[in-house]
Amino acid sequence: MSDGTPLRLSLDGRSSARSLLLTVLGEYVLPSGHSTWTSTLVRALAALGVEEKACRQALANMARAGWISRERRGRSVKWYLTDDGRSLLEEGSERIYSFDPVRAGWDGHWLVVLISVPEERRPYRHVLRTRLAWAGFGSLGQGAWVSPLGSSREKELAGILGDLGDQVKAISFIAELGSLTDPSALVRQAWDIEFLDNRYRAFIELFRSAPRTGPEEAFVTKSWLVHEWRRFPLLDPGIPAELLPVSWNGGPAAELFHKLYDELSSDAAAWFAGLDEVVP
Repeated sequence: MSDGTPLRLSLDGRSSARSLLLTVLGEYVLPSGHSTWTSTLVRALAALGVEEKACRQALANMARAGWISRERRGRSVKWYLTDDGRSLLEEGSERIYSFDPVRAGWDGHWLVVLISVPEERRPYRHVLRTRLAWAGFGSLGQGAWVSPLGSSREKELAGILGDLGDQVKAISFIAELGSLTDPSALVRQAWDIEFLDNRYRAFIELFRSAPRTGPEEAFVTKSWLVHEWRRFPLLDPGIPAELLPVSWNGGPAAELFHKLYDELSSDAAAWFAGLDEVVP
């Protein structure tokens, strides 16, 4: 940056070196040949506020996980994405760029699942709750979970339950709400809509005036833009537009994300490529 101080953009004020490294690998290494120098990654993450020691530790951790591999060339090291690493990043990219926080065309059907976990299997409850939440299900309490996406979530639900085997029992229904239930009230009971809406609002406030006056600023802003946006598919269950508040900030946030992404991508990629052209 022009004043020598790395720009930090984050909705929660903190991000791990590993998480930022994943963003950089997915945005700049995956599309450009699947390999890069250690020095390139160190300098790129330094622009995002990550110290060299933390960057090198993140690289070592990812290598142990089997996502990247190293090749020594003289006194330098080049990193390559493994098949597992490419699959991980490609899947993540698909989820990020296909995600829409305003889902249209809802047919009015809900997937309802009633789940019981024996008392002696209590540790499974946390795993189950986490995976159901990641799959977009909302809890109504007492083992009842719902998704407004109807039958489209059944296959994913079956996979979650199948992984836990005989430790859980479940009954599922495809249903419509009766006249005694207000759909908006049900949504507010099952999901923290206010938190999510505030998160989208914070995203808009953070990035609508973010600097992008030169190639390095474009790299930094775009990297943080993607890094923060990729959290939303994990937070947002994909609630249909008919069930959302009129003032929902998800739509404007998505428009801003795609607009800035298109504006910044060329300069950001060129700046990163320039780092990688300098053979250490």
